[in-house]
Amino acid sequence: MNNRDFWHSIHSIIDEGFTANGLSKLESYAEQFITQRLVYKRFSSAEQYGCSMGGATHVIASLLAGANAATDRGVSQELTFKEECELGKAQESLIETWARKVNCWYDNADETLTLELGEQLAEGGEAHVFQHGYNLVKAIGLDYYIQPILALDRISLHNAFFPETRLTVVGFGRFRDGTFHIIVEQPYIQGTQMTDEEIALFAEHIGFKLINPRNWTFATPEIYLSDLHDENVIRSKEGNIFVVDCDIRINTPSLRCGGVRNLTTEVKII
Repeated sequence: MNNRDFWHSIHSIIDEGFTANGLSKLESYAEQFITQRLVYKRFSSAEQYGCSMGGATHVIASLLAGANAATDRGVSQELTFKEECELGKAQESLIETWARKVNCWYDNADETLTLELGEQLAEGGEAHVFQHGYNLVKAIGLDYYIQPILALDRISLHNAFFPETRLTVVGFGRFRDGTFHIIVEQPYIQGTQMTDEEIALFAEHIGFKLINPRNWTFATPEIYLSDLHDENVIRSKEGNIFVVDCDIRINTPSLRCGGVRNLTTEVKII
C-alpha cells in the first residue's frame, strides 16, 4: 500500500460512516503505526514512538486529523486565519464522529469531568486540570493551535522529549460553550518550582537554545519549545527535573525560530 492508497482507505472509512469494518481497519492501522510498520513521515522515529505512547486513541485521532490537513508531500500550505479555522472545524468534526462511535466522547466535558472527579485542581491558558488518584486528568483546548492535528502533535512531541510525564489520550469532548477538548491522563508529580535560570540551564542541557526569555521560548532547528515557565517545570525531592506542561511543536519556518522542517502527512507502509 502506498501513500495515496492509504489515504484513499482512510477517506473511504470516513465516507462510509465509520462502519464496524472501517473501525477495525483503523485499529489495524494504529497497530501498524505503533509497531512502526506504518511510518508517518511527519515525525522522526522517536517522535512517532512518542505518538504511540499516547495510546491507540491518540494515534487514530492523529491519522483522522491528517486526512483533513493542509499538507501534501512535505510542503506546508500557507493558510489564512479563516482557512485554518475551517480546517480545524473539519478535523474536530471527523474526530467527534469517530469518538462517538467508539465511546470515547464526552458531552459537556467540563460538567462530566467535575461530576466524575470533583472540582478542578487548576486551570491554565489552555487546560483544565483534575486529580484522579495518582494521575492528573487534563482537558486540553485548542486555543494555542486551532487545528486538532497540531494539538495532537504537541502530545506526540511531549511524550518523545519528556516521557516521564507522558500524556495518554483517553477521549475527546466539548465544553458547554462548544469548545473542543482533548482529554488526557498524566502522572502526578510532586516537587518544587524552579527559577527561570535553572530552567534555561536544563533546556540548554537537553539541546535547546534560548530564543526569547520573555515567553520562555527555546528551539532547535527541528523543535520549537515554549511556555517553559516555573509552573510547568518542577524538581522532585530526589532532584529529578520534570516538564509537566509546555508548548512544543515541529519547528517550521513559519514559527520564525530558525525552524527547518515542513509538515507532512505522508506515510509509508513497510
